[in-house]
Amino acid sequence: MEILFNKVEQNSIKALAELASEIWHEFFPCLLTAEQIDYMVDKFQSEKAMQKQVADENYTYYFINIDGQNTGYFGIADREEYLFLSKLYIKKDYRHKGVGTLAFNKIKEIAKEHGYSKIKLTVNKYNTNTINAYNKYGFKTVASAETDIGSGFIMDDYIMEYTL
Repeated sequence: MEILFNKVEQNSIKALAELASEIWHEFFPCLLTAEQIDYMVDKFQSEKAMQKQVADENYTYYFINIDGQNTGYFGIADREEYLFLSKLYIKKDYRHKGVGTLAFNKIKEIAKEHGYSKIKLTVNKYNTNTINAYNKYGFKTVASAETDIGSGFIMDDYIMEYTL
């Protein structure tokens, strides 16, 4: 199994948005309503949203490519004192096979290259499997946050931090 982490270029953001929608609609029905999934995909994972994140918010996206197929992705953003891990999603058939660990190792490598000593992320408080994975990687829960994202939807998250 050959795994590559390919930086998403401007001309690939549409393919990234399609992959994001596919993964979100497969993964999140156990945590969110269909309406909230559609809203969040449009607001945060659509082609337009990701183009804005890259252009205006210091985001960089990477495809997780296994044997020539894009099977997941992650999005990171430079912040003043840490690297923000905004998104890390993998298709169902590739979960629990070490792909997330390899992606996190790549993220740590990028953080070190950028001179960061910390990586932070937010995760839904009820996303137990993902929280357990981040705990296994060495993240610590440092706070919680409820964020109004509009249209009556609230993100109820833990803020987690990893020290390099």
